[in-house]
Amino acid sequence: MRLSFSNVLVFLAILISLATFFGQNQLTFYLTFLKPEIINGFLSFTPIEKTYLEGFEFWRLLSPIFLHFSVAHLAFNSLWIYILGTRIEDIEGYKKLIFLILFSGILSNLAESAVSGAIIFGGLSGCVYALLGFCYIREFIQKRYAYGMPPAIYIFMIVWLALGYLDILNLFGFGKIANTAHLTGLICGISFALIKK
Repeated sequence: MRLSFSNVLVFLAILISLATFFGQNQLTFYLTFLKPEIINGFLSFTPIEKTYLEGFEFWRLLSPIFLHFSVAHLAFNSLWIYILGTRIEDIEGYKKLIFLILFSGILSNLAESAVSGAIIFGGLSGCVYALLGFCYIREFIQKRYAYGMPPAIYIFMIVWLALGYLDILNLFGFGKIANTAHLTGLICGISFALIKK
């Protein structure tokens, strides 16, 4: 296996998920989007201005993409990052993949925080949806059949997005889904493909 950005991303996600015991220990609080604090014995989060403009904790813009809260969550995201990321990296180059991950990761985290408020969220899902959106536009709109993704994969991921918004996935034990991060990632990937021809 060669060293690629996709492999490094998956390795970091696995390492951080294990180090945080899937979001169950104190290390998690150094990687959340907003800085946590204990007030009167209760966990709360500092406002975005205090976290970034006063605290200068800019790593938090991206760090939630490395947090995963179950083995299934980590496995699903890692598999898609490996499959899609490797294909994009091989065809488009590692620089384009790095920029797409940074662009979608930061915007997905910002959007999820804006919609969901001060909660703990994480995962590479927003980036996965960005990669899917990017591949879809390249293959089916721009007719560059280079990624070899069957149309059923795109349909499945859109159905999964819809089920998340309908809260059906929560009924089946998947927990709360960062729907805004998923949708934002998809929009980022589509936009990136349309802009970066």
